[in-house]
Amino acid sequence: MSYLIGLSFALLTGLVVIFGDVAIKIAAERSGPGIFGLLGLGCLIYAGSAVLWFWAMRHTTLAQAGVAYSMFTLLALALIGTVWFKESLAMREWAGIGCALASMVLMARFE
Repeated sequence: MSYLIGLSFALLTGLVVIFGDVAIKIAAERSGPGIFGLLGLGCLIYAGSAVLWFWAMRHTTLAQAGVAYSMFTLLALALIGTVWFKESLAMREWAGIGCALASMVLMARFE
């Protein structure tokens, strides 16, 4: 059960970081003084994710939390990039997504 709690916190951390990533991506695509507000918001969101990351690591190993966080973040950012920012995924990126999913399965502890 603790492992699932850790994965849940890793997922939540990933989701929070994604909001920060989106704010920073929007800031990067704009110009003018307004970008600093979005950049600051993105950094503030990143800081909040550190607390969630702490809780993820209390319930699972660092390696498992890292793999779960990376996989969740990779999948969500790939989806946001293709849907919102109209970015395309190359074959190597699809392969990377497959490797991320495989690493999650390999790192899981079914106790």
